[in-house]
Amino acid sequence: MDRKNLTKGVLALAAGAVVTLAALQGANAADRVRVRGTIESLDGDTLKVKSRDGKDITVMLKSGWAVTGVTKASAADIKPGDFVGIANEPTDSGVAGAIEVVIFPASMKGTGEGDRPWDSKPNSSMTNATVASAVKSVNGPTLTLTYKGGEKKINIPEGTPVVTFASATKDDLKAGAGVFITGETAGDGMVSTDRVAVGVNGTVPPM
Repeated sequence: MDRKNLTKGVLALAAGAVVTLAALQGANAADRVRVRGTIESLDGDTLKVKSRDGKDITVMLKSGWAVTGVTKASAADIKPGDFVGIANEPTDSGVAGAIEVVIFPASMKGTGEGDRPWDSKPNSSMTNATVASAVKSVNGPTLTLTYKGGEKKINIPEGTPVVTFASATKDDLKAGAGVFITGETAGDGMVSTDRVAVGVNGTVPPM
């Protein structure tokens, strides 16, 4: 596969992962779940994950399942016009504080656009929006984000995880790798999904 087609494939997989993630925002919490944790093993289409809270989770990978890579980036990479997804929480200053940041490729601009509740922390939100401006300060950059029907200011404190998408394959699903998965569960302790976001080069997906 040539570089052009490979790039298109990576972006398509990443787009699908984020569309799935966005769709889950309004889904019934009883049958939709997000899995954050570390791979213990992969056997065929069965992925064993140790969640961040120490639970053992079995993830059944659906036919045609795909992998998206997540790799480290920097707040310094963010510029006006970029499209980002930022998990954030209220602060006493009135400016939201970032919990984690995802920088989307230009071709994915508009994916999951909006501001909605998130489960990173109590009262946290996920804001997928365009960067209108970025102001540097001693407390880290403060972004003004715009989306359909709204605007939000978010400060990115030093040390906040910032990531973007990268190519990945089934071979990256190895023991010890960090994963973020959105899927469905019937309440039997098992989760099914058609996409896995996996950290590459030691990155832990912060979503």
